[in-house]
Parts: sequence; structure tokens; C-alpha cells
Amino acid sequence: MDLKVDHSSPVPLHLQVEKLLRDLIDHPNYTNGAFLPKEVELSKLLGVSRNTVRQATNKLEYEGLIFRKKGVGTKVAKREISTNLGEWHSFTQEMSSKGIPFRNLELQVEWVVVSERISNFLNVDPGFKVLKLSRLKGTEEPLVYFESYFQPRIGLTGNEDFSKPLYDILERDYHSIPAISKENIKAGLAGSKAKKLKIGENDHILIRERYVSDPGNRPLEYNIGYYRSDMFTYTIEIRR
Repeated sequence: MDLKVDHSSPVPLHLQVEKLLRDLIDHPNYTNGAFLPKEVELSKLLGVSRNTVRQATNKLEYEGLIFRKKGVGTKVAKREISTNLGEWHSFTQEMSSKGIPFRNLELQVEWVVVSERISNFLNVDPGFKVLKLSRLKGTEEPLVYFESYFQPRIGLTGNEDFSKPLYDILERDYHSIPAISKENIKAGLAGSKAKKLKIGENDHILIRERYVSDPGNRPLEYNIGYYRSDMFTYTIEIRR
């Protein structure tokens, strides 16, 4: 990659260096773990002061795009996926809106008897079997494992194409509109989900429960997601 700045440009040098570094950290060599050039090397290569380089790297470090370790060097920070509490969609819709090409790594459909807590929410008799959809989602490696349980009133058969966004299927094909989502979010250990997420049993994960209802507050879906905490961030924005 050709690194140079235009000393005759009206654009401040530190902004030019920042732009170069933003391009550089997207290069496969650096996203895969290589160290970025040292500040003294960049300053000589670009013909700018070390303070100019540091001004640019400080901005990127503040944004969480790089991390520096004294005496070791500077690397690209692992990119985390984040979601916002202000809106909710199916996971596929959330990630598509961010331009992140997630896919199903595993998908399983079965009819099961659910726990008393889930049967109470779905308003089904104890011992009554409901449709369970299990999905492991990620890119090259898993990010989240979902289990969804559906109210039989919807009419799902288990033969649906669940590679498509779930809530699109419910709304378009079964006229069941997910309108209300009540959520519980907590930290936990991977435990029995560790093997699917390819992490250790004692590694921390984010557990996110959803109680999804239609506009009439009738239950549609109980959903629980197990997220790798090293790759996922939950963001809450509060306005006064």
C-alpha cells in the first residue's frame, strides 16, 4: 500500500495521516494480526512530525480501532459487533442493516415439550409440544446460538425456509406481526453452549431472552440467545 501525504493540500496533515491509517487497518495483513508501522517509521516515511502521527493514532485508539502496548507495538483491535436497545429486529435484519454478512452455520427444527416458564408465556398446556428452532449464526466462526419456541396459534409447520429472516416469515406468510419485545439481558458462563460457540465452558457470554408478542400482546415467540462476549457488544442509548 502506497503511503504518502500531500504537503501542498489545505487538508491538515494529521487528518491526512488519520485517513491513511483508517485505510491501512482494513488491510488483511493488519486485520489478521500484523503490527502497524511504528510512529517513528511513519513520520519518516510521510515526512511529518511524530506529534502529527500521534495525533492521528490517538484518535483511532480512542475510537477503539487500534490498541497499543508499550514496548510491543500497535495492532488493529478485534472488531466487535454491537446492537442497540432502541430498536429490535430479527438478528438477520439487525446484521444486514449494518452490512455484516452473517449466515446460519447450523439450523435445526424439532417439536419439543418446553419448561413450565416457557409454556406459561406461550400459554400452552404443560406437556404440549411446540416448534423449536435452533440456529448457530456467524461468519467464519460462530457468534451467537439462538433457540426459539413458537406459539402453535401461528401455524408454523417446521417446513419453512428458516434461512430467511424469521420475522419476515411470521409477518408475510402467517400474518403474525412481532410488535412487542420484552427482554432480559445478563452475563453468564458458556457451559453447555461452549462447544457450539467454540469457546471454553468457563468463558463469559451474554445471554439475551426475548418475549415477543403481537400488537394485541398475545405471545408469539420465546427466544434465548447466547452471544460470545469477545465479539459482541450491547449498546444502550439514553436520552433525557
